[in-house]
Amino acid sequence: MDPNLIGILGFLGMLGLIVLGVPIAFSMLATACIGLFAVGGPNHAETQIAITFTDVGANFVMVAVPLYFMMGQLVQRTDIAYDLYECVYRWLGRLPGGLAISSVVACAGFGAVSGGSVTAVATMGPMCIPAMRRYKYDDSLATGCISAAGTLGILIPPSIILIGYGILTETSIGALFIAGIIPGVLMTIGYSATIAIRCAMNPELGPVGEKFSLEEKVRSLNKVLPIFLTFIVVIGGIYGGIFTPTEAAGVGVFCLLAIAFVMRRLDWPNLKLSFLKSMQTSGMIFVIICGGHMMGKFVVQTELTEGLIKWMEVQDFSAFTIMLGLSLLYIALGMVLDVWGMLILTIPFTFPIILGLNYSPVWYGVYAVIMSELALITPPVGINVYVMAKMAPDVPLTKIFKGVAPFFIFTLILVALITVFPEIVMWLPESAGMS
Repeated sequence: MDPNLIGILGFLGMLGLIVLGVPIAFSMLATACIGLFAVGGPNHAETQIAITFTDVGANFVMVAVPLYFMMGQLVQRTDIAYDLYECVYRWLGRLPGGLAISSVVACAGFGAVSGGSVTAVATMGPMCIPAMRRYKYDDSLATGCISAAGTLGILIPPSIILIGYGILTETSIGALFIAGIIPGVLMTIGYSATIAIRCAMNPELGPVGEKFSLEEKVRSLNKVLPIFLTFIVVIGGIYGGIFTPTEAAGVGVFCLLAIAFVMRRLDWPNLKLSFLKSMQTSGMIFVIICGGHMMGKFVVQTELTEGLIKWMEVQDFSAFTIMLGLSLLYIALGMVLDVWGMLILTIPFTFPIILGLNYSPVWYGVYAVIMSELALITPPVGINVYVMAKMAPDVPLTKIFKGVAPFFIFTLILVALITVFPEIVMWLPESAGMS
């Protein structure tokens, strides 16, 4: 049978499994195994399966995954996130929509040491929502800003999603981490500006918070110093070439454990639960990455991507048209898939195309993560929105989705900017000699 036909049938079969509710990791594994069997026979398929699981399991970078998850668990279970929000609130609470802006900045700070999105929403929501309701903030703004700001956790380093992308594409994890800093900062500023402008135009959306003295503001900095120093040690160490991203993860966990014990905020049950949750999630990520690797091999051996590239060359599509189509594809996939699903499903097909357009694999990693962020707030899936709905059950889902709309639009604007000006993403890694 023609390899291209096998590839097309395999892709359609995988989509069918996903529609039937089979987890995407197992859908890709099943498709790849059957497809490789059809291409090269049983021995070939068996060999590729063994090589894939062995290579991914032996990859030193995989050690970083449970460690970064552990960092997020420690921040969540030691009230460090609460200290962060309190500090930001004291400095920014008097701005129009100050409590909502504080929530955005606090989510960004949480992401800087956790690498997760849903965790950020689940951690910051119970702290931020009651405070905003106390000042009679609009429910749509209050729930929408936290749902959207939670996505910053998978862009601002350390990011678990960027690690997964780096393993799949063999791209430098350190370069990806450094490349995510400027877009992450721009997104934080953009989200905050969106809130400030809306609340300045309509003060009833988000009244200003209480006033604090300079002494109270300065004193609040003491509580966030540990989390700030942890971020500087982890990211600064990577940027300065002192240690690798995997080593940085170990250093980060050590720092947070030391802080938690010194501040007496961590007991044995919570420490045990942190380890357990980290390992459970890491096991899931391992299977997902193996599925992506297997699917990548299937795509290569059936020459599916090569055929797609040749077709696009015949059609003479411009780089702008291809990137526009890819962005629309990500938005459409975001309506039915989660972040990992989108990333694992698209990378085997799109990565060779992006390289053919002379974009950097580091740039594409940041682009893909930003587009995947939209899946977290896009109906009908929108995982962040559903997590928020559990914490604010009296707020209709439609109202929360309405609240994330302005942030969705700003994210698309940022995507356009980094596509036209890729230097926004590449300047830091290039200055560090990482790209």
